[in-house]
Amino acid sequence: MKRRLFCEISPFTYKVSMLKCIALRHIKNFFGVFFGVRFASEKTEEKLPALLYKHSSLIRRRLGNADMRLQENKAVNLSIAAPKISGILIHPGETFSFWKLVGSPDEKKGYLEGLTIEKGTPSSGIGGGLCQMTNLIHWMALHSELEISEHHHHDQIDLFPDHGRKVPFGTGTSVFYNYVDYRLKNNTDNTYQLIVYIDGEYLRSELRALTRSKFAFHIKTENERFVREDGVVYRRGEVYRAVVDSRSGQLLRKELLRKNNAKVAYEIDEQKISVN
Repeated sequence: MKRRLFCEISPFTYKVSMLKCIALRHIKNFFGVFFGVRFASEKTEEKLPALLYKHSSLIRRRLGNADMRLQENKAVNLSIAAPKISGILIHPGETFSFWKLVGSPDEKKGYLEGLTIEKGTPSSGIGGGLCQMTNLIHWMALHSELEISEHHHHDQIDLFPDHGRKVPFGTGTSVFYNYVDYRLKNNTDNTYQLIVYIDGEYLRSELRALTRSKFAFHIKTENERFVREDGVVYRRGEVYRAVVDSRSGQLLRKELLRKNNAKVAYEIDEQKISVN
């Protein structure tokens, strides 16, 4: 029999493990300053002149049999977190940390119970749904020269059908306060700015900078298919980023961002499943 981890013994041991991880991240953040880590903290309402990319994401989405109440609560959670991010400047050499800016998403701040993913299955928790914001920020970052220095996935599981999907599968994020973070490092000589806000039914974002980039970025999935192995259906494919010279349109390089091999957690039309 597989030996259980300490955090799996009981709800109490899980809580202890979680608090330990939170404390360790705080310690790491504190000492990181002495090793040259500078976190982005300056914000301004004035937008930087160069708009590099913008995108929007529908807030209330029907995801399988997920409780729509959790979607409504997610809208509240996003509206609380968005102003803590919007306007942030990422100067050369600085690191953007989602949790350093947003802080703990607890009930005292007005956060509600929203949709979360726990051990590969839909669940709920206070502050749930904030990964939609990091998903959006991540999509913006992929269209820039910013380095993605910390990024976590939802453990290679495809939980919901593609209902109105606008971005390739496999470009999402997973965050959990504060030790499962989303971070960007600015290794350029340009200053970047993230704008994030709620506009009606959408979460909207802009990535701006002091100067325009010399490059354009295009992200797409190739060889995507559903296959069955030992009675289990998987979603497979590769996500690539093409880096193009903005002036000439010449392809400079093609980068493999991710190989997907995700277990499908919903019913799928047999005709969409290929022979492996």
